[in-house]
Amino acid sequence: MTVRDLLSRIDSKELTEWMAWYSVEPFGEARADLRSAIVACVIHNTQCTKKSQMKKVNDFMPKFGPPQQMDWRDMKKVLKSLG
Repeated sequence: MTVRDLLSRIDSKELTEWMAWYSVEPFGEARADLRSAIVACVIHNTQCTKKSQMKKVNDFMPKFGPPQQMDWRDMKKVLKSLG
């Protein structure tokens, strides 16, 4: 279902309820990344032999830059490299 379809089928009361629920229990990819980073951090830190080698959760969070702008020639090169 697209966002447009969803918004056409949901009223403001239900949307507000979902927004309130999200503020209490966030969901989605950012939350999944955080959970994975916590697990990776715990595993790493339990294997460290020196305190100086310990990491923080943020060290394991993916870092994304701004979206890259590609023209059609760049896209063509990427598609050719795939196969």
